[in-house]
Amino acid sequence: MASGTTIVSVTARQIQSDRGHPGVEAKVRTENGAVGVAICTAGVSIGTKEIPFAYDGGTKWRGKGVMRAVNAINEKIAPLLRGMDASKQTAIDHAMLSYEGDGKAVLGGNATAAVSAAALKAGAAALGIPLYEHIGGARAYVLPVPGAGCLVGSNRYAPNTRSGGKPSYSFMAYDFPTFSDASYACWDISTEWGQVLAKKFNVSRVGMSTMPAVPPGIVKHDREIWDEMVETINRLGYEGKIGIQVDVATETYWEEDQQRYVGIFSAEPKTKEDIFNLYLEMVKNYPFVIIEDPFDEDDYETTARLTKAVDIQIVGDDLFTTNPARVQHGIEVGAANTVLLKVNQIGTITEAFDMIQLAYQNGYGVMPCSSRGEGADIADYSVGINAGTVRESGTGPSANRFTEIEAELGPRAKFAGKKGLKGARFQK
Repeated sequence: MASGTTIVSVTARQIQSDRGHPGVEAKVRTENGAVGVAICTAGVSIGTKEIPFAYDGGTKWRGKGVMRAVNAINEKIAPLLRGMDASKQTAIDHAMLSYEGDGKAVLGGNATAAVSAAALKAGAAALGIPLYEHIGGARAYVLPVPGAGCLVGSNRYAPNTRSGGKPSYSFMAYDFPTFSDASYACWDISTEWGQVLAKKFNVSRVGMSTMPAVPPGIVKHDREIWDEMVETINRLGYEGKIGIQVDVATETYWEEDQQRYVGIFSAEPKTKEDIFNLYLEMVKNYPFVIIEDPFDEDDYETTARLTKAVDIQIVGDDLFTTNPARVQHGIEVGAANTVLLKVNQIGTITEAFDMIQLAYQNGYGVMPCSSRGEGADIADYSVGINAGTVRESGTGPSANRFTEIEAELGPRAKFAGKKGLKGARFQK
């Protein structure tokens, strides 16, 4: 065992997360005084195939309190891990996963995910190396294509309380020499976009991190939004350098009894084939470079059809839920070409890394996302696994960490650039 890497304490508390509901904060401390702290919180839009969290129920925190998970960490996980080596991630995760036969069910996926990530950080700190190096070793030197969030959806055409603000749009800065250059472009276009929102859509934006919604009645179809995004890209001279990403969460607009989508992209009800053809139009006539969750979370077949029909990055989030078994099924049928990485969808770092290895071995990309409590650590995750793209992260604390890593790596740093995107058009 490395000197000082023995775990001496594991503690947890309930915190208020930036997602608007409680989250679990875990802290792992080692013998040499190193500390790893990580947060696990639910997303706004949650796939039904994600691992279950331990919630308190009742009326306080509207049922979303997480003291059950906190108590599981303090009372069950802490004595389980005390004395283990924080640098041995697989052993730590296996101990939690095998607890009473089914650790995630007994302890709660939010408990295992928070502790797993905290242990990873504690291991890096105890060894005295950056988190990205602890994850990827000497091969961790690629910085991904970042984005800048610009707009969310839900209620432009019909009330929708399920979608979690989807579809959401982002600018992806892909054709630049360095991450720092791409980050500046994200800031530049975000600043310009704020003026477009006010002038064209009567929407006020506060700061870079907010993604406002266009109110009902302002536009009749999202094409009007795409047109403004394209005009903004071109006006700033970023044509062919910045593209558009959309996270659709399509299943939240599906009416099963009517077999149709309602309130997505425009007010008119749409069949699955209508949506499919709209995607083809989007890719042909607009600079879309990424479409995330284009169809229902179990619709591998139609997602595979779209993946074959277009030459851009198709991402599975709710489709895959960071689950190796679901990714394997997607690989078998050719559904999507990229997996969104959210550790708390599966429950431990080890399982997430198993999924990443499976994806890479089969030519799929992995796109980390910080929406579940990772914060600026998403930069270390991304560089550690040499991800080609990352959700947003082109401005703010995550971007600051990316540029810090870029400086630390010096001449070894490589920006993924255009080829970081999956899809035939980017590999030329």
